Amino acid sequence: MRALPKASCYTGVAMAKVTINTKHFLSVTDLAPSEIKGLIERARDMKTEANTAKPLQGKTVALLFEKPSLRTRVSFEVATANLGGNCIYLSPQEVGIGGREAVSDVAQALSRYVDCIVYRCFEHEKLVELAKYASVPVINALSEDEHPCQTLADLATMFEKREDLRTTTLAYIGDGNNVARSLAYGAASMGMTFRIASPPGYELSTEVLKKAAQIAAANGGQIEFLRDPFTAVENAHIVYTDVWASMGQEDQAGKRQEAFKGYQVNPELMEEASPDAIFMHDLPAHYGEEVPEGFLDHPQSVVFDQAENRLHAQQALLEALIG
Repeated sequence: MRALPKASCYTGVAMAKVTINTKHFLSVTDLAPSEIKGLIERARDMKTEANTAKPLQGKTVALLFEKPSLRTRVSFEVATANLGGNCIYLSPQEVGIGGREAVSDVAQALSRYVDCIVYRCFEHEKLVELAKYASVPVINALSEDEHPCQTLADLATMFEKREDLRTTTLAYIGDGNNVARSLAYGAASMGMTFRIASPPGYELSTEVLKKAAQIAAANGGQIEFLRDPFTAVENAHIVYTDVWASMGQEDQAGKRQEAFKGYQVNPELMEEASPDAIFMHDLPAHYGEEVPEGFLDHPQSVVFDQAENRLHAQQALLEALIG
């Protein structure tokens, strides 16, 4: 794959920002397809061009995290700084949201201090409650239901590599988790063909598949659920996977390893995809499980481009919400 430029420092000529008609970003479905497309195009511009504007000048973003993070925390902190704003990180021990202090109280107090709350949590209901009581925008930085910021970066990466997403087939292999849900909605919104192959008991719910199919039908896309990963990746342009056991599921690791046997993305599986297919993973990777050792350096892997694009996609999102 062609080496891409390092993360932009975001300085130079002014560009037009994207306008979105939502206060909070809790789900991919909070954005219209045109808004998603606008954001991923804006992310591309922020990555490849320069801008002297500092739309977050004088504004502060709070990172309220219940779960540890590498890419999410660093990309939001750097994105905020690049746009001229300030960022405050709040750990679980400092806040104790929903325990030491009620979610509604945290939302109302933080709203008096900051211009945006980026919340990374376990329970999606707490995210919804926080947004209900916050008077400033709330961004879902990961919940048990969805990971919409990851999907924005993923779509930006797909757009960067293929551009015409409406002729693109994305094959997701593995657990029907929060990443898979957001990807299904995002791919459907872009008119893509989204295939997912999961073992029994770990598939996307009927409700999610139905909702994604409705979005896809309205945008010229298609949603396909399969069991066999080799069938799912046949002639696919993008092959995507995630860990078999996410944070908070450590006690299920042994059971899940048994259930997901045969669902590893490896060189043999990639051979069934289109010759120019790319491989994606949202990280962190568990080597020996969903991918073999060293697979992130496979010639078709764009995993670290994908990780970088978290920064650019989140710059575009922050600018649109509070810039």
